Amino acid sequence: MKELAEGVLKNPTFPPEWPFSPADFERQDESNDTIFYDQPRLVYHIDDSAVGALTKYYADNLKDGDDVLDICSSWVSHFPKEWKGGNVVGLGMNEYELSQNKQLSSFDVRDLNSEPSFPYEDNSFDKVTCVVSVDYLNQPKEIFEEIARVLRPGGECIISMSNRCFPTKAYRIWLQTNDLEHIFIVGSFFHYSGKFDLATCEDVSPNPGKSDPLFILKAAKKSA
Repeated sequence: MKELAEGVLKNPTFPPEWPFSPADFERQDESNDTIFYDQPRLVYHIDDSAVGALTKYYADNLKDGDDVLDICSSWVSHFPKEWKGGNVVGLGMNEYELSQNKQLSSFDVRDLNSEPSFPYEDNSFDKVTCVVSVDYLNQPKEIFEEIARVLRPGGECIISMSNRCFPTKAYRIWLQTNDLEHIFIVGSFFHYSGKFDLATCEDVSPNPGKSDPLFILKAAKKSA
């Protein structure tokens, strides 16, 4: 599986134009997301082994002093405890959850499905992270353009994905496809923004078949 997952984006053939329809991003529950996320959930959304693998990946890929925006953030960002970040900002749905995240310098509350924009200046961050939540963002074209806007040239977006989700809030095409197809879909989001170098995928699943899988897509904002 690791070889297959990491090979998906090595030489991808994307359609010449955005191939997705609005129906692809419809959800079983189209009620206001603020209702669904109103109740704090101080739990992990992947198992402990996958959390450990994500934190190890961050330890290898975050530099001390990096300014980081964590989108779809909550009470924990899984950054290494020893990492000394610069301006570390959380953007999420639940104010109480965000207030409990001790790794954030500050946070903002925003429903990115109703307002797919970030309240930050251009070229503000070295990294943008998103943990197992890209499948809930039903306007990905706008979101990935925003990610590129707030990243500094050469800055990186790190998207981690597993196979867990709230199925009523995940968009249709995600529920209809498998892990390898998810990698291709999210890789295409980077591609169609026109703002990123080719994304790569790393399969860091800690115990294949025994714990949650974990795939990490990373792409750098084009320098020019």
